[in-house]
Amino acid sequence: MRKFDPTSEQFFTEIKNVTSYIEKNGKVLENCTFQSIDFSNHPIEWNQLELLNVTFLGCKIPVETELHLLEAGANIFKAPKNLPYNAFRHELYTWEELMEGYDPENDQSTDLKIYKHFSTHKFNPSITEALWQRIHDHAMDDALRELLEFDEQGMTQRKCVGFMGGHSTKRTDSFYLKTAQTAKLLAESGYFIVSGGGPGIMEATNLGAYFAGKSHEDLLKAVSILQQAAHYTDPQFNAKAMEVLDHFPEGEPSLAIPTWFYGHEPSNLFASHIAKYFSNSIREDTLLAISLYGIICAPGSAGTTQEIFMDATQNHYGTFNYYSPMVFLGRKRYEIDTLIFPLLRQLAWGHEYGKLLFLTDEPTEVLAWLKQHPPIPVDED
Repeated sequence: MRKFDPTSEQFFTEIKNVTSYIEKNGKVLENCTFQSIDFSNHPIEWNQLELLNVTFLGCKIPVETELHLLEAGANIFKAPKNLPYNAFRHELYTWEELMEGYDPENDQSTDLKIYKHFSTHKFNPSITEALWQRIHDHAMDDALRELLEFDEQGMTQRKCVGFMGGHSTKRTDSFYLKTAQTAKLLAESGYFIVSGGGPGIMEATNLGAYFAGKSHEDLLKAVSILQQAAHYTDPQFNAKAMEVLDHFPEGEPSLAIPTWFYGHEPSNLFASHIAKYFSNSIREDTLLAISLYGIICAPGSAGTTQEIFMDATQNHYGTFNYYSPMVFLGRKRYEIDTLIFPLLRQLAWGHEYGKLLFLTDEPTEVLAWLKQHPPIPVDED
């Protein structure tokens, strides 16, 4: 059983022996929330307990026990059975879970079913539908905190580096390979790689992390297979990703944070952990907030540009207690075509995060620079 402070509010996802906890800590359960736990086979003497501000989210509870808990003042929440998603889930997704039922000619995947359900409520959800979506996204938040292990100052145990870039970037694009190479180098140096979870630059990010520890030739072989279905609209897009996984069944972990908001895109098959959100605004802010060891910006369009200035805003005000590196992978895109990098340098002039801006075309330079420029605590400026 996980330890927790019974005097503080805390969500926890796993209880292996509730009875043992009660025996050690007395007969009062206070300010506790049980999330997605099956109590059907737990012989717990609830009638011997005093419940103070105790909540059950999506738990399986025998009817007789549920009636007693309600009478004792517990709060019990259950989602409708017809939802295609579990609002009270206690862990992140895997691509296998989201892709269950997938067929290129008749897609019945879990991912698509959730998207279709969401799309019918997208612009004007009912109160209950909006509530289930928010509870689901809170579950994603909670599972991310478990995975990344934040300390009291907001720093994560995993050294997260996030990647931004175009979702329409083809697998044949030179920056697809450069992104994969960069992510591979960073993962091999102990950074935990994070992407937005979709195709294009996002897929290249998780692909590179997946190949950490493997040879450069292996990565090139994988990319050559993927290039046979270069764009995510190709009917063979997922099939080629699965072919790579068949050739290389073991890979290193990474994180993807996608959304159902923008429409249905193929699931990223190279991320080991997937935090998929209904709310795109929460998803984008979260991705930037957890990437305290840096954001790598490969070429992208409007969405990438928006995320760059969202990250700059977080840095400008030290929103999450650290100033974080911002690396621009693509001189032509960010110094000539758009002038985003010169503009950002002007914005950062005189601020601490002005020291944390870097522009390059070389994956090896990204790694070397990040090693020399760790996040800066706000209270040290």
